[in-house]
Amino acid sequence: MLTRLIVQGFKNLMDVDIHFGPLTCIAGPNGVGKSNLFDAILFLQALADKPIIEAAMAVRGGQDMHRLFTANGNGRMLLTAEMLIPKTGTDSFGQRAEASSTFVRYSVTLRCRNPKTDLVGGDIELEEEELTYLKKSDAPKILPFFHKPAWRNSVLHADRRADYISTDKALKIVKLHQDRRREEGKKKRGGATWEFPLENLPRTVLSSAQNAKEAPTAVMVRQEMRSWSLLQLEPSALRQPDEFRAPSRLSPTGAHLPATLYRLAKQASATGEDPDTHESRIYATAANRVAELVEGVRELRVDCDSKRRLFTLLLKDRHGDEFPASSLSDGTLRFLALTLLKADPEVTGILCMEEPENGIHPERIPAMISLLKDIAVDTDLPVDHDNTLRQVIINTHSPTVVGLVDDESLLFSELFTISADHCRFQALQFRCLEETKRAKTSGLKTITRGQLKTYLKGGFGEIEDMDETTTTSLSNKPKRVVDRLRNQLSLPFN
Repeated sequence: MLTRLIVQGFKNLMDVDIHFGPLTCIAGPNGVGKSNLFDAILFLQALADKPIIEAAMAVRGGQDMHRLFTANGNGRMLLTAEMLIPKTGTDSFGQRAEASSTFVRYSVTLRCRNPKTDLVGGDIELEEEELTYLKKSDAPKILPFFHKPAWRNSVLHADRRADYISTDKALKIVKLHQDRRREEGKKKRGGATWEFPLENLPRTVLSSAQNAKEAPTAVMVRQEMRSWSLLQLEPSALRQPDEFRAPSRLSPTGAHLPATLYRLAKQASATGEDPDTHESRIYATAANRVAELVEGVRELRVDCDSKRRLFTLLLKDRHGDEFPASSLSDGTLRFLALTLLKADPEVTGILCMEEPENGIHPERIPAMISLLKDIAVDTDLPVDHDNTLRQVIINTHSPTVVGLVDDESLLFSELFTISADHCRFQALQFRCLEETKRAKTSGLKTITRGQLKTYLKGGFGEIEDMDETTTTSLSNKPKRVVDRLRNQLSLPFN
């Protein structure tokens, strides 16, 4: 779970420092670069898994790698993530990993050797990398969202007071510190340190941490970051049946919807529930959730065709007619995919989603936002099998969505102009709503309730130009269809 992200020198994120909660909604007009924040998160995710050049090329626009660096940013990029990670997991070899600290900060600095020329393979290099713990005692003050002690105590664990990855700038080396558990009878942890020369290092040291016996905390951080994803649910993928041997976990495109639902229905219940009862409950719960979006849904099930060895998703309506996924609307399929993500305890980490209101009738947007809130971890309850450490970040330009999100979860984006080295360029900055916990702890600029009212009425001007006067004048001008209709309805008729 990402609690704080600092970005300097990435695309138009010149100097960004923002905090996140279980659900964060980033609002703003089209074209300001809201998606660049997602790109920064996904770049960090890729750096934890791939060589640096491959990670850069995996980012949107990364084929022209020099464009990943901010104009006039001195050819340097800093990405820092503060996060909560699961206590236990497995490494790439199936070995059990147990983190010694679950509240950590990971930071990586990249340098562009030739910022004024087109980049080639070796022109992005690692300059600094660090992974360290954050004090458990500081969590109540620096976590930017409301949470109960029971939840905090279930996710915060600390048994180490040293760095996991550090950089010696004088020697130009990155160190991976061994993180073995304390042996019985010994006061200190044992372990060696591995040193990697910075020169021509092809990948981050974190991405090479795969052995839970030597560096379990780094392994768990890597696994957490690798779980971050951008949902781009595609109707063509959602409509496809699955072969029996297909993966049974939903992909970011929405592929493997039938296989995922079948696995959720058939897998053993964590509560020891009777298998038939568990299967019926999973199908009924999914159907009831989809019925919040589409009236008349009575049943969902997966048909198993043993001859063709195919799973096919079927929906039954109030009249008893069954429809395969290929006949369902785009919005229904996307909503169903999110329903399965909520029900799947194996889904953890960050789920980013752009404009969740797309394909949804305005009257049904509240159902979508309610589902997204339920996907995110509930910070009133301890983390367990039914309340996994899962986070949702969305962006939108819809006033309807903004009006349905809690004040504490809102961030507003805008462009501002920077002049440097006889050059002007636009950078992205974020604001939060006044009188919120985020406003008191994050240091972000704020917007007023009056400015929020303007946004909800469809005002998309510069944030600093919005005030109560602007709100009144905008609300009196029937520029929108809805305003014209209201004015027409108020006219007297003979």
